[in-house]
Amino acid sequence: MIIRDARFLTSNSRAELCPAPTLPEYAFIGRSNVGKSSLINMLTGRNGLAKTSSSPGKTQLINHFIINDQWYLVDLPGYGYAKVSKTSRAEWARMINYYLRNRPNLMCVCVLIDSRHAPQPADLEFMEKLGEEGIPFVMIFTKTDKQSTAQTKALVTSYLQKMSEIWDELPRYFQTSAETALGREEVLEFIAEVNKEWVAGAEPNS
Repeated sequence: MIIRDARFLTSNSRAELCPAPTLPEYAFIGRSNVGKSSLINMLTGRNGLAKTSSSPGKTQLINHFIINDQWYLVDLPGYGYAKVSKTSRAEWARMINYYLRNRPNLMCVCVLIDSRHAPQPADLEFMEKLGEEGIPFVMIFTKTDKQSTAQTKALVTSYLQKMSEIWDELPRYFQTSAETALGREEVLEFIAEVNKEWVAGAEPNS
């Protein structure tokens, strides 16, 4: 997939105020400081499209970007630790949960995981919740450039082994780096494949 155009569309705190669900949508979410904004900028090829920050909890709203006028990329607030109040975190959780359950054009949730760390309870619990709700998702391991290929492979394997304890079928996963653009082609190709399914489903029966 070639990204010809990527631009910010709108920010909302309520799913019902999001853009009309007329295009396929992909939500990106992960623990605070997982490198989400950097990954979004790398995927779209637009530095500064998503605002990066050294402070966790920067994203506080449902942020919509429109890509090639064909699909939405959604930047969601992170879960886990952030330097915000418990009340704010609870509000984010309610906002995110409502969005995930009620957005009809949500094709897939991209769960970002820091490839440098052993399986984290917050990640495992969030993905288990998605599974229980029947919400499609993939795993995107970030920051692979910060360590050796062998270290990344070992940590990815540990995640998959941990998940296999409760999952009969493991989700698809990608290894990425915002610095080297590793995984960019694979993630965008995946989105292109799912977009074809959306188009096929939207076509009237012959």
